[in-house]
Amino acid sequence: MSSPLASLALSLLPTLLVVLTCCWLTRRPEAQCRPWRRRLAILLITSLAGRYLVWRVLFGLNQQSPMALGLSWLLLACEGWLIFTGLLQIGLSFSGRRDHTAAAKAGEALLQQCPSPPTVDVLIPCCGEPLALLERTIIACCRLDYPAKTVWLLDDGPEYEGTDPQDDGSPRQRRALARSLGARYHRRQGRQHAKAGNLNAVLPHCRGELMAVFDADVVPQPHFLRRTVGLFLRETRLGFVQTPQSYMTPDPLMRNLAMEDWLLPDEESFYRWIEPVRDSVGAVVCAGTSFLMRRRALDQVGGFSTDSLSEDLATGIRLIALGWQGLFLPEKLSAGLAAPGVADFAQQRLRWCRGTLQTLRSPRGPLRIAGLSWLQRLAFLEGALHWFNAIPRLVLLVLPLSTGLLGILPINLNGASFLMVFLPYWLSLLMLVSWLNGESRSALLPELYSWLLTPVLAWAVVQTLLIPRWRPGFRVTSKTLHRARSRLAWGLVLPLLALFVLNGWNLLGLLSVLPPSPAMATMLAQQQAEGNRLVGLLWSGLNLLGLLTALRACLDPPRPQSLPTFRVRWPARLSTDNGGTVHRVHVCRVNEQVVVVEPRDALAPGGSGRLAIAAPVGAGRASPTQTVQAG
Repeated sequence: MSSPLASLALSLLPTLLVVLTCCWLTRRPEAQCRPWRRRLAILLITSLAGRYLVWRVLFGLNQQSPMALGLSWLLLACEGWLIFTGLLQIGLSFSGRRDHTAAAKAGEALLQQCPSPPTVDVLIPCCGEPLALLERTIIACCRLDYPAKTVWLLDDGPEYEGTDPQDDGSPRQRRALARSLGARYHRRQGRQHAKAGNLNAVLPHCRGELMAVFDADVVPQPHFLRRTVGLFLRETRLGFVQTPQSYMTPDPLMRNLAMEDWLLPDEESFYRWIEPVRDSVGAVVCAGTSFLMRRRALDQVGGFSTDSLSEDLATGIRLIALGWQGLFLPEKLSAGLAAPGVADFAQQRLRWCRGTLQTLRSPRGPLRIAGLSWLQRLAFLEGALHWFNAIPRLVLLVLPLSTGLLGILPINLNGASFLMVFLPYWLSLLMLVSWLNGESRSALLPELYSWLLTPVLAWAVVQTLLIPRWRPGFRVTSKTLHRARSRLAWGLVLPLLALFVLNGWNLLGLLSVLPPSPAMATMLAQQQAEGNRLVGLLWSGLNLLGLLTALRACLDPPRPQSLPTFRVRWPARLSTDNGGTVHRVHVCRVNEQVVVVEPRDALAPGGSGRLAIAAPVGAGRASPTQTVQAG
């Protein structure tokens, strides 16, 4: 009796040591720890990953037949690639991160003493966004607390006269809107090169020393320019400053899964971890909006790049290669709209994927352009390589079928190996990666996105690499929030459904609910049948769980509002017109058009009244009393 217990205890010893080490390393947040703790965590993950790969090569291959060995090598190659790209991302943070907040504060003080501050052109490229959305952004840009600025609306939208109230209107309406709000209006002939062409077309008309770019849905805070312009006064070789993108609306995947209240959206990881890490090695990514760029630097590279769909990334690389510095300021100084639906979200990611791979292949991409250090090339390369992860992930979704169809498990795994080799490595990732990235990404989040996007991203990668001259049209991410009814993203559902059916059929076969294939029947007759069956069941079950979650995320619920609402908690008094009854309520959501109060039955359907909000809005300014109507 003691021998099995002793064997189990010995098998669990590496896991126990890893858990204790991880708990000791993560006692305090990573930002408050000395650099050696971060480096020790990275070395621990790397050593456990290497230990796992060595075991996989020496003992984890199924060598019962040539086909089994081939499938085992395929699985190992997929695992190796995913481990390599993960370690590359973690390894770039070995030297730490830089925080330019203090520099921005010093730059702001320097700017206040400057008798003639640099002139700034504020560019708002638009392409078919609703007028209400444009109005919000133009107002915010015109109210930037900076005297020497010129705001431009760059219209690339359709030319027809709009009739739908949710529509973008016509050039005449957009021109009138811009001029009425104090912005200049520019419209070019044709729409060649999409957003990059739109930005380049206005450059001959701009005279500013600096230029800020905001997408049509992005609302900057009033102090955006005060926090960023001063950095250019401090650093004469500063080419651009990138600030984080944040969103007023929830990530569609998180919203559809009802996780937006407890799981951070996808962009948090990029702007709280990846971008600061790249800043530390001089490889900041220009993200296309919420950035400020030196005009002289942009002129030196010939304007915004038109070689790829990711004009922002390519332009930033060329600036850095010419010796200009890119800087990331980790302050949320603006907010935009997340993609309104899952299909729009996927289309956005596909465009980023294709644009990044086009930049990678370009003669002036990070691999071939002169002027970059090897560390900068590695950082930009890592940003491209992670898109390739879709291919091995797709293989991992399909490979369990080898157990049901061929009776082959492409890994030689038993309980002791699982406890001694795989479990310590997996727990180190679970406990340390989120600590290293400042809790900006949980271990669950990447899997949610990968399950949803793997099939379409894998196809996009193959298509972009095998047909380099194929250039899909630039599709602007929809910003129309209003949705009268639920919508299913069929382009995502169909491949996910096919994978779900295949994995479900495989699972039922392993459970003997369906008649086993001849190959599976042979496998079940062998001695290792139960072990193979258990691994196959767990693998297929995990795939089914992930695919089911992804399928659920493909259903977008109705959205009655055309503009985002913001969560607040304001006490208020509601006086109804019918009898003058006064109700004490709380405003829980608000925007320019809608006020949502609790309790909901304070105002009868179709009724009207006056709402007096007691909480202050802004600095020292009380909210006005407003007439409201139930609806």
